[in-house]
Amino acid sequence: MALKVAARGRIDPFIVMEVMRAAAERAASGADVVHLEVGQPSTRAPRKVLEAAKAALDTDLIGYTLALGIPQLRERIARHYREFYGAAVPAERIVVTTGSSGGFLLSFLTAFAPGDRVALASPGYPCYRNILTALGIEPVIVPMEAETKFQPNVAALERVQRESGRKLDGLIVASPSNPVGAVVPEAELRALMAYCRERGIRFVSDEIYHGITYGVDPATAAAIDEQAIVINSFSKYFSMTGWRLGWMVVPADLLQPIERLAQNLFISPPTLSQYAGLAAFDAQDECRANVRRYADNRALLLNELPGAGFDKLIATDGAFYIYADVARLTNDSVDFCRRMLLETGVAATPGVDFDAERGRATMRFSFAGSTADMAEAVKRLKAWRK
Repeated sequence: MALKVAARGRIDPFIVMEVMRAAAERAASGADVVHLEVGQPSTRAPRKVLEAAKAALDTDLIGYTLALGIPQLRERIARHYREFYGAAVPAERIVVTTGSSGGFLLSFLTAFAPGDRVALASPGYPCYRNILTALGIEPVIVPMEAETKFQPNVAALERVQRESGRKLDGLIVASPSNPVGAVVPEAELRALMAYCRERGIRFVSDEIYHGITYGVDPATAAAIDEQAIVINSFSKYFSMTGWRLGWMVVPADLLQPIERLAQNLFISPPTLSQYAGLAAFDAQDECRANVRRYADNRALLLNELPGAGFDKLIATDGAFYIYADVARLTNDSVDFCRRMLLETGVAATPGVDFDAERGRATMRFSFAGSTADMAEAVKRLKAWRK
């Protein structure tokens, strides 16, 4: 008799990981790859982070920590909110997590019950809807347009509730967003949060790309409403993707439920990463240099990709992505990206990862790599499109 396989595992794949696997297989065969598919900085963690990690290996047991994180790191993150945003966030409301992914899981488990409805803009980060679906929570997809830089607004929330005849229980907003990189202006963020607060809609703010912006300064939801859940990470700005370290700012009423779930699901965040993360906030010079490189890469791609036929691009406010409308080139972005990798060695992500309905006509380029890689990618794409 065949054994049962639980339905919660039958969620959509995270397609960028599938592209990474195809790129790795190409590289293993001896062919080269130019990586524009994954949102991973090509730089190592800052020097001070590496030094702190080495010191911890020499002096610390590297055993379990408290489930909510070491007190020193929670205090340092609270200080970061004072220095970076001018916001007073008590260290007691900060939870250190196993990457932002651990933060999403803990926040969704504590804030929402099976059957609840949580809105998210499309195109958007696919793992939101996939994690919600696995937990029995209904992701309510809110298709947005370029006029709002694909970010949600109050009118869109009113529309989806009116059309369904059902109330929303939550809203997830990423600013800067993935895949578009759009920042929600502070006035609009406040309007969205006030709307949600008045109607009992839990607001979840994904702020993992804060620090990586171009001429704009994103506001943090933590400074606006203490009932919001804020999720951030050391992965992007601090170039610490594989260290699997993130944090949340959580409402006081969620703190104990989150702690109990964290104890049982994770025991504690990675210990070595926590001690290393203490030094990350003192490595601003390296981090700002990385952002300047991203800005150069962004300018290069926005200027040169049209010459390769990618002439309908969404300019970014932050993060390290360019979202391209490729309807003129293909009606199947999955096959298009597959052929592009096969024939040029340039890896990019098809838009269906971010927008199941309209994504066959879009794709995402990441400019988190080196400027030399960006130039090489453009050179190859121009030759390919000829």
